Amino acid sequence: MFFGKSIEGMYSNDFAAIGIFLLVLLTIIVAAFGVVKEADELAHKLGEPYGTLILTLSIVSIEVILIAAMMFGPEENPTIGKDSIFSVMMIIMNLVLGLCILLGGIKHGEQEYNAQGTLTYLSMIIMLGGISMMLPNYITGQGNGEFTAIQPSIISGLVIVLYALFLYFQVKGYKHLYVQPAPGNMEILYKDRNKATVMDEHEEGPISMKEIVLRTLLLLAMILPIVLLSHNLAVLVDHGIKAMSLPPLLGGVLIAIIVFTPESMTAVKAAMNNEFQRAINLCHGAFVSTVGLTVPAVLIIGLIANKTVRFGLSSTETILFVITLILSMLSFSGKRTAPIVGIMHLVLFVVFVMLIFNP
Repeated sequence: MFFGKSIEGMYSNDFAAIGIFLLVLLTIIVAAFGVVKEADELAHKLGEPYGTLILTLSIVSIEVILIAAMMFGPEENPTIGKDSIFSVMMIIMNLVLGLCILLGGIKHGEQEYNAQGTLTYLSMIIMLGGISMMLPNYITGQGNGEFTAIQPSIISGLVIVLYALFLYFQVKGYKHLYVQPAPGNMEILYKDRNKATVMDEHEEGPISMKEIVLRTLLLLAMILPIVLLSHNLAVLVDHGIKAMSLPPLLGGVLIAIIVFTPESMTAVKAAMNNEFQRAINLCHGAFVSTVGLTVPAVLIIGLIANKTVRFGLSSTETILFVITLILSMLSFSGKRTAPIVGIMHLVLFVVFVMLIFNP
């Protein structure tokens, strides 16, 4: 803020550019951790469905801010939305879940999870991911992975409605599908076929409005540096990718790492604590919310700002997308994990990294 645009003149010096990039990146990552922490506290205090909405919207808002900054950066970047979402998929569904399955299995052996709820997540991923990232490559009359003029509005509306209904059923009538099958301090009381009430041994005390307001202000304060520095980060990333002749996909990978590192660490810790269903909820829920909210947001930004937005996957990405979905469906078709499956997911992530630098 003090230097303004004059700071961009320092980017010609490689050491200065790297130093500024690391400072900006560190600040944004720390702020992202702060946002997730405050959102998680608010989610715990307010309960469902408001807790899930706050946590989801907070994480996705960071991603949308960073994607928008890259879209309005000095270089044209029509695929940044797709690159970011695809990178999130590879990181969350292969690297993070692979680590959860492997490390949790090494420590606790076979871990149980709720297969029905997990398959519902995967069905949503197939539906939303297929509509938003595979369909554009096969639309007659447009090509290049773009939707035609009227399609972004319809696709955005359908994705939002589908995600909203999924969230409604998840937190209302079908909450029992996303609860650990063998709970420790939780008791599930089935009232009828479709409803379950989850009761904890320790009841929450009264909600303090003062604390809610304070944490909300802290959450907004943590988002502020991300908003203020997102343009600087976009300029630095574009400059670095161009100067070092790096693959453009790295911009999307960087956004995915910034946004989902806090949640990924929480998921791995949950698996290590033998709470594998929580790890699944965090990982699969994160990707469903990413597609369900980021795709419409990016399409709407593109329409308003008259920016080209391309969501269609390349042929290589399509193969990785399909393999990830098939492997995930098979990995979670039973009721317990197997460490070898975690290794398969990790190998697929290594292939993804290899293809970034050697497509």
